[in-house]
Amino acid sequence: MLQREFTEEQHMFRDAYRKFLAVEIVPQMEAWREAGIVDRDAFRRAGEQGFLMVWPDEKYGGMGDTDFRFEQIIIEETSYARVGDWYNSLHSRLVGPYLTRFGSEEQCQRFLPGCVRGEIILAIAMTEPDAGSDLAGMRSTAVEKEDHWVLNGSKTYISNGINADLIIVAAKTDPENNPHAMTLFLVERGMEGFERGRNLKKMGMKAQDTAELFFNDVKVPKANVLGEPGKGFIYLMEGLGEERLIGAAGYIACAQLSWDLTADYVKQRKAFGKPVAAFQNTQFKLAEMRMQLDIAQSYVDQCVRAFAAGQLTAVDAAKAKLVTSELAVAVADLGVQLHGGAGYMDEYPISRQYTDARITTIYAGSSEVMKIIISRDCLSEGYTPFNTRNF
Repeated sequence: MLQREFTEEQHMFRDAYRKFLAVEIVPQMEAWREAGIVDRDAFRRAGEQGFLMVWPDEKYGGMGDTDFRFEQIIIEETSYARVGDWYNSLHSRLVGPYLTRFGSEEQCQRFLPGCVRGEIILAIAMTEPDAGSDLAGMRSTAVEKEDHWVLNGSKTYISNGINADLIIVAAKTDPENNPHAMTLFLVERGMEGFERGRNLKKMGMKAQDTAELFFNDVKVPKANVLGEPGKGFIYLMEGLGEERLIGAAGYIACAQLSWDLTADYVKQRKAFGKPVAAFQNTQFKLAEMRMQLDIAQSYVDQCVRAFAAGQLTAVDAAKAKLVTSELAVAVADLGVQLHGGAGYMDEYPISRQYTDARITTIYAGSSEVMKIIISRDCLSEGYTPFNTRNF
């Protein structure tokens, strides 16, 4: 595999974070999966050691290092340690940056230090029972009053939904005249009219608390409006590229682990008197997946560099999300097949790799939506043919 570009400091950070996971998180995961929720203390322990939110400015308690590769390390190591259902990057890198990108200094001062310490857990609520990738179908509404907004509606499949103390909620604020006019609201734990529904049971990601949320005449102070009213749709679209890059970094790490688990198993497992790895079918299948993984990893790393330079496009992010999520499922599926009956048993890690991976082609934009985005670009009049591009 080609050499990956990380600094000495980042290699040290990876080692330290890997040790943190091994000591503080991995031993607890089975109990958390049984409970269907990660203990809140996991966020606090990560915050205490500087592993929760590394990018905020030092005045908010962070490292002040915005190099995405630090987050990439956290995402990769979390996935490879098989603790991806502790959804720390949702809190740290997906939701947190909304505060600094679109929020006021007062909001950052009020919330970010607690987020960095792991005392305030974050979530974002867009999806509704009848509106997933199609945000225009959203039914939640907010009506402006003199000194507050009145929020009504419901959300579903919200990650960190039970644990969250601060939730960015999207709602329509001019539904009759402009279906894309949305506003983002900072809804805090304990606000009157805000209720949580079930902690939903899922195929995989068992320790991730995924919940229904209900808003019944919730009075949201105007100080809790994130950014400008009516611009929520624009803000959400702006964050999707990074969300899909975050996903891609995790999906490829999950796929890498599935390959490693399978390669190790087939070397040891025997059939007809010889290791399963000695059969040509096994060799060819694993060789094909190894090739695809290395190519995809190189593309993800290139996207990380483009993101750091402010050059990552929504289309490139969609490509990364599509290829890595499909690979996460394909490699886990192959792993189950090559494990034979053992692959179907919950005690073997590859079984959970498969059930956990299955969601990757759905959330953060389904594979079908990614294909629509990519096809619109490559079939457009402005598409640049390969032999005319400026390399």
